[in-house]
Amino acid sequence: MSTQVTMYSTRFCPYCIRARFLLDSKNVAYTDIGVDAEPGLRREMMEKSGRHTVPQIWIGERHVGGYDDLALLERQGKLDDLLKLVS
Repeated sequence: MSTQVTMYSTRFCPYCIRARFLLDSKNVAYTDIGVDAEPGLRREMMEKSGRHTVPQIWIGERHVGGYDDLALLERQGKLDDLLKLVS
């Protein structure tokens, strides 16, 4: 499955780890952009999302938000349908 999911994250952020776990549990291919030591990538993330916290997640062109937003989509039964649109 070639899914266009992008996540800006840091290595040790607990919410980033949870987001990775959720996406991995769904066998979703995603691009994980580490902003730990890359101020330019963090700026890029902030400009694209309007937020400064990690993770920030996109499914296709849709900015989903952070882990809480991703988990809410999963609880509502909407995440799988969103993932199907970009696979």
